[in-house]
Amino acid sequence: MSELQWQKSSFSGPSGNNGECIELATTEARTVHLRESDTPTITLSPSHHALRALLRWQKTA
Repeated sequence: MSELQWQKSSFSGPSGNNGECIELATTEARTVHLRESDTPTITLSPSHHALRALLRWQKTA
């Protein structure tokens, strides 16, 4: 796998909310990878269904 290009949300601000934010990367195969900025060695690759459920839950929280 080639090097992933990680992106932070613009809501994180210039300092990344004290380094605590979620970063996202995608691959050509449309796989989504997530990681927390303060522990970048741990990544999650949820299914599209699981990611959709997480985002819907977050919107209601």
